[in-house]
Amino acid sequence: MNTRFARRFALGVSFLSLAFTTGAARPSAGEDAKKPIITVYKDPGCGCCKSWIEHLLKHGYRVDAKDTPDMIGIKRTLGIPEGLSACHTAIVNGYLIEGHVPAADIARLLKEKPKVAGLAVPGMPMGSPGMEGPRAQHYQVLSFDRAGKTKIFASY
Repeated sequence: MNTRFARRFALGVSFLSLAFTTGAARPSAGEDAKKPIITVYKDPGCGCCKSWIEHLLKHGYRVDAKDTPDMIGIKRTLGIPEGLSACHTAIVNGYLIEGHVPAADIARLLKEKPKVAGLAVPGMPMGSPGMEGPRAQHYQVLSFDRAGKTKIFASY
């Protein structure tokens, strides 16, 4: 087994373990009112990722931010469909969150618990959380399954 393959394999196992562990974590009785921890993988120099994290914090989520230069590897390991890719990837209660998904849509996902892999806002649309500015564009939040099939979850 070559060293590069061994490192990638270990990285993949670590991310999958984290995804399953994060999904299995339940708040204790004293934490019922608190929202879950969202683990966010981001490039260390990305400003919009930091802004999206601030959006989550303002909406009561707890965030565990993980800086990494290998976002492509993380997305591939976690199973983010290629056409849905954005700048950061998150995991919350076993669901994948890709890109600038509004906190309200994450809350709805966690409440309704649909049988999907997660939510995505492909690209970096202006006006989405973390991408605020002088102009806004229309965008959609998509739910997706492990095969990459999408449905519109919300439109803005």
